[in-house]
Amino acid sequence: MAIYSDRFNRGEKLSTVKSAVAQYGILVLMLALAAGLWRLQILGASNFKELAEENRIRKEPIMAPRGRLFDRDGRLLVDNYPSVSCFLVREQNNNLDDDLPLIAQGLHLDLDQLKATLKHYRAAPGYQPIPIKQDISADEQAFVEAHRNELPELETIDVERRLYPRDGFAAHLIGYVGEVSDDDLNQARYAMYEPGQIVGKAGVEATYDQILRGQDGSRDVEVDSHGREVAYVRTQHATPGQDLKLTIDIDIQRAAELALGEANGAVVAMDPRNGEILALVSHPNYDPNAFAVRIKRDDWNKLITDPRHPLMNKAIQDQLAPGSTFKIIMSAAGLQEGVAEDMKVNCVGGGSFYGRFFKCDKHHGVLGISQAIPLSCDTFFYALAQKLGIDTIAKYATSFGLSQKTGIDLPNEMTGVMPSTKWEWKNYHQRYYPGNTISVGIGQGETQVTPIQLVRALSGIASDGHLVRPHFVNPNQLPAEFRTAVFDSFPGSGAKNVSLDENTWMTITDGMAAATTSGTAAAAHINGIDFAGKTGTAQVVGGGDTHTKGGSRTPNAWFVGMVPRRNPEIAVVVLQEHGDWGASSALIAQKVIIAYINKQRKTDHNVLDQAGAGDKPVEVGAVWSSPSEEAKREAKRGGKRDSEQAENSFGAGHYFLNPPPAAAAKDLAARQAPLLPLFAVPLRWRESLPNKDSLE
Repeated sequence: MAIYSDRFNRGEKLSTVKSAVAQYGILVLMLALAAGLWRLQILGASNFKELAEENRIRKEPIMAPRGRLFDRDGRLLVDNYPSVSCFLVREQNNNLDDDLPLIAQGLHLDLDQLKATLKHYRAAPGYQPIPIKQDISADEQAFVEAHRNELPELETIDVERRLYPRDGFAAHLIGYVGEVSDDDLNQARYAMYEPGQIVGKAGVEATYDQILRGQDGSRDVEVDSHGREVAYVRTQHATPGQDLKLTIDIDIQRAAELALGEANGAVVAMDPRNGEILALVSHPNYDPNAFAVRIKRDDWNKLITDPRHPLMNKAIQDQLAPGSTFKIIMSAAGLQEGVAEDMKVNCVGGGSFYGRFFKCDKHHGVLGISQAIPLSCDTFFYALAQKLGIDTIAKYATSFGLSQKTGIDLPNEMTGVMPSTKWEWKNYHQRYYPGNTISVGIGQGETQVTPIQLVRALSGIASDGHLVRPHFVNPNQLPAEFRTAVFDSFPGSGAKNVSLDENTWMTITDGMAAATTSGTAAAAHINGIDFAGKTGTAQVVGGGDTHTKGGSRTPNAWFVGMVPRRNPEIAVVVLQEHGDWGASSALIAQKVIIAYINKQRKTDHNVLDQAGAGDKPVEVGAVWSSPSEEAKREAKRGGKRDSEQAENSFGAGHYFLNPPPAAAAKDLAARQAPLLPLFAVPLRWRESLPNKDSLE
């Protein structure tokens, strides 16, 4: 009995321990459950509420319209047009692969290309919209709407696409936009961009992308279980990009493009007083509208394989020998060094230097620098180069901005090349051969410049050593921080002053003026206009003396001109690749200069049609009024009030006037030069009008 009692007591005691353990275990579980409920219902309430809202609310982006571009007179240059893009959201459908054939068929897409697009975005979050087609047509929009239930993954977004001028007008200065690429996203400047966003890719569009693109907004839309929109919940409006007024003039730009025509090359017109670019042409060009949506692969391959390089902005990237235009730099160096002023050279069709004969295109006889500039005598500048030496030439060339970027606010500007003993050693680890200096003296040899460098340098010399920073956007339009960023992003020699003696300035500018009257650019002379310039015919590698225009061995034709000769208000550079003689480029610059002059003279109703056009009759229309006979009688009687109330008679007619002869116009211009230093004096129409009675 005792034994049984002890076992009973031990069993009862063991049962009590188990019970306590079980109770505590249950308590711990309850506490854990309570903590979990607290975390889910209290601490995580906001998070789960957001997740629940996302299941019910869809966030649609509102794309900011890009800022528009205007010319200097406020005329619209680049606009936007409304468009619809189609996106695909993978989280809306788990059976996406099964829907791809139908999507490709309805949106007129290549199925393999569509699959490749999705593969490209495979690492992106499922909620991120994937752009599959931009600028969809009306029937494609109808397809998306009609298949909302079957294809809930398809979404459309309203966007504004770029609308550029037709026929590639001003393409290289405007640039184009395109979808940000993977390579772009790896760069610091694109750190804030998302895949699929549109960015500036070239020209002004690229430089001022941050200003032009604005800030995207969003719209929260309530949707049902099928993804159909039920109601708008809230909207964060997009901030449009800032409009920009460019320095270019559409009229001068058009004149430059028409003047260059189909020739390969570049034209730049600049105001040397402040660096404003009035026109910039590079040919061949391209159509920026092809990039506004997404350029086709075949079209892209044609552009990048074209041997004429249509995507190259030749105004700032083409690096070529400047030919005889470099003689203006040589003249400045020779005069400043006291070598060229009294120097006389006998040109017998060339000269011997360093044991070799260097040819000149003509036998000029004995001449000094005042004749050598307008006649472009190679022999004179061969001798001058020998006296100066390569390092002195390089010193002055670099002081005028050669072998450096100008700092123009366009991407990918090139620097050019200016040889020197230091340059030779750095690049070829050898001493500079003095005989090469002779070729450099006439802008040949290793010397390479861009058109923008050349027009800045020569117009700077004509401006008494004042060089400017070329630009397309007035910095006053930009926020201070962005303005600083532009200057930092586009380094160059910028605005500077190079000290010139007065004799240097006068001799060179008078020589360039003589070039357009009796020198190599005489065919481009404009009556009554103080037009100065310098031609350049630069041989290409292996070119020899072949002058078959357009051939691969034909020299490049340069011209830099300005109006007036000193302190010019417009300077124009023209480059024709394989264009033969520089005089042909002078005729192109002449047309641009005339367009500029006409622009200035419109208010005087005295538009200059063309060089020598002053001899052509000018058609004039007129409307006039005269007092009636009754009014005349009232006036004789002293009835002034009655005569004013009497009806007047009106007349109209048209006739032709012969403008004053060129000599008379020049004499009149000389007498009024202090008032109009730039242009020939406007015709005095009122003094030339015939009596109204002689009009029919």
